[in-house]
Amino acid sequence: MRTVTEFPYEIREIENVFIPMRDGARLAARLWLPVDAEQRPVPAVLEYIPYRKRDSSRARDDLNHPYIAGHGYVCARVDLRGSGDSDGVMVDEYRPQEHEDAEDVIAWLAEQPWCDGNVGMMGISWGGFNSLQLAARRPPALKAIISASATDDLYVDNMHYMGGALLADNLSEATVMFAFNSLPPDPQIVGERWREMWHERLAGSGLWLETWLSHQRRDDYWKPASVCEDYSQVQCPVMAVGGWADGYTNAIFRLMENLDVPRKGLIGPWGHKYPHIGVPGPAIGFLQEVVRWWDHWLKGVDTGVMDEPMVRAWMQDSVS
Repeated sequence: MRTVTEFPYEIREIENVFIPMRDGARLAARLWLPVDAEQRPVPAVLEYIPYRKRDSSRARDDLNHPYIAGHGYVCARVDLRGSGDSDGVMVDEYRPQEHEDAEDVIAWLAEQPWCDGNVGMMGISWGGFNSLQLAARRPPALKAIISASATDDLYVDNMHYMGGALLADNLSEATVMFAFNSLPPDPQIVGERWREMWHERLAGSGLWLETWLSHQRRDDYWKPASVCEDYSQVQCPVMAVGGWADGYTNAIFRLMENLDVPRKGLIGPWGHKYPHIGVPGPAIGFLQEVVRWWDHWLKGVDTGVMDEPMVRAWMQDSVS
């Protein structure tokens, strides 16, 4: 794969900026933006996940966000509350605190001098889930989303209880998040507070598996963050992306059938990866498709993206 390093816009990177929340907490963000964005504001694109921008997701971020920013966007990679270098404790996935914080982040991005007020949200897996969930909450500045390898139903079609059956993934995901929640913030970013923040996480994040195993039926625990409960709450354009080798392909068809907004689906020969790095492949120029989507919905440029079929899918068998 060839790495592109020359873009239409010269960009700069801000390693860390703290975004204030309504309760006084601060979330840590890494930014990429055109060098002249304060003179010529551009739309912003948010990726909002708990996988530590300083290490765990850094290689992927270094590939994706400079490309998008280099085509005239501000990209913000934000650590969830209680993860990475952000304040607080993360006690579960997709809870109201996560969504309220995201609304604050989106509003903050829209108000910055380098942003023209239009914000998109994208992500894969966790970031694809919460992109859909935030679309259903309809923050005013959120104009469109790209949701990859995600689901509209946290209970029936997810790693916890697929069709009601307890999955081994339920156990492994709890282990993964226990490990992430046990990691300290970076002293270079948060300073002398790092040890206090770390101890707060160790004491407060809890055993997520205990919570998940206590909700083995489709109850009110799973419903609030499942957009299938009311598809009409989603009012912005949606691009849903997945792979035949991934566990979240079914949701794309449900979203295409049930959403009443401009929408596109993309399915290819990939696992739980973004399509431009997807295996077994072949991979595609997914970041180019991302820019076409954002240009259309955040900049009002007719890129032809909406003239294409609602769903584009890799056919595993030849069709004559």
